[in-house]
Amino acid sequence: MATSKAKRSEAAKKAARTRKRNAAKKAAEAAKAAAARKRSAAAKKAAATRKSTARKAAPKRKAAKRRAAPKRKSAARKAAPKRKAAKRRR
Repeated sequence: MATSKAKRSEAAKKAARTRKRNAAKKAAEAAKAAAARKRSAAAKKAAATRKSTARKAAPKRKAAKRRAAPKRKSAARKAAPKRKAAKRRR
């Protein structure tokens, strides 16, 4: 089958366009996938950081609460009779 040069060049151009389009699509998909990977990696990293900081901080907070609680209780116990007495005096 003898196809004319013009037809052949037209077909070649069309194929080139298609290849270009497909390559562009592939590149866009790859970029999107890379961005998604980066995002998920960052999220994982952030989550790990949050968890580790929480793990580090929690015992300190608990210890602080344990240390502080008796002081507050004793202060309330000391203050209560005064308030009651003031009520009685009025």
